[in-house]
Amino acid sequence: MSRREGSLDPQADSSISPLPHLEAKIRQTHSLARLLTKYAEQLLQEYVQYQGDPFGLPGFSPPRLPVAGLSAPAPGHAGLPTPERLRLDAAALTALPPLLEVVRRHQAELNPRAPRLLLRLEEAARQARALGAAVEAVLAALGADETRGPRPEPAVVATNAAAAVTDAGVFPAKVLGLRVCGLYREWVSRTEGDLGQLVPGGPA
Repeated sequence: MSRREGSLDPQADSSISPLPHLEAKIRQTHSLARLLTKYAEQLLQEYVQYQGDPFGLPGFSPPRLPVAGLSAPAPGHAGLPTPERLRLDAAALTALPPLLEVVRRHQAELNPRAPRLLLRLEEAARQARALGAAVEAVLAALGADETRGPRPEPAVVATNAAAAVTDAGVFPAKVLGLRVCGLYREWVSRTEGDLGQLVPGGPA
């Protein structure tokens, strides 16, 4: 790993490299991602619980609706350089909060007597935002925070997605929520794994 990408080798330049601060930032962000991975799994399970049949039934395979502005990690994600993976993680985490808010609004109409689910969705949006900011801070500390062109505004994308699903009916709204919760779990878990590559003593 180059010094620009944030070498964690104490022998690289112990006289000027702020390694203790960088390592602490990476460890803290990795710990946050690990905690949110557990929360994301709980959110997905609780979401399914409140949707009724056929959600949660053995063998039920919902259609994989595309989510505007967000997709699952690509099959080749793990083969990318770590800074590039973290940039993709940060972009996904930035896109998730407004989508989770769309799901929360739908669920407030469909399941108004599920306050814990609504709270989990609200907290998930805040947590995704916090983790995304923490990942961007790690990238900045690594000197790898260059922008890669303009990104669509997440709130605008989410609003368009909400309008399309609302017009389509209840079942597509539930499927969209399932998809967003699933993507939240995937990206938080992926972020945990990518940060684990930088944790001293972690996997190579």
